[in-house]
Amino acid sequence: MKSIKVRQAIDSDVGRITQLFFETIQNINIKDYSQEEVDDWSSWKTDIDKWLEKMQEQYFIVAEIKNRIVGFSSLAQDGYLDFMFVDKDTQGQGIASALLSEIERKAIEQNNGLLYSDVSLTAKGFFESKGFIVERQQLKKSKKKELINFRMIKMNNNAR
Repeated sequence: MKSIKVRQAIDSDVGRITQLFFETIQNINIKDYSQEEVDDWSSWKTDIDKWLEKMQEQYFIVAEIKNRIVGFSSLAQDGYLDFMFVDKDTQGQGIASALLSEIERKAIEQNNGLLYSDVSLTAKGFFESKGFIVERQQLKKSKKKELINFRMIKMNNNAR
């Protein structure tokens, strides 16, 4: 098991974060979505200002192995888990679990009684294995396309 280090993202990480986002959608999410859908979704890669804004507004973390960013996740103040992406070449190595563990710790600190997220078809199984339940299936607009995803929730019983 490689050593995974989780730390808060800094602005200079944005290039690697957006590249990882793009490559993961193009190579992993393509199993569950059409080429048109993944192209539309992954095109958010170029909106650097939006990414930097999210990195400032949310608790935004990256996972590293040997100083290389291999995943990222973020949590809004209200308990919304916005991002959870793992590098296409390091799937299944515990990276998402390490990120989620830190997100859940932060959610307790923020006193979020509920974690909620809009989860892709691809990530649904992972979230179910971590105790999230599907509240509803929905269509979420990317840029031009509407993509099927799931509003998933998890009670955070440790919140004060």
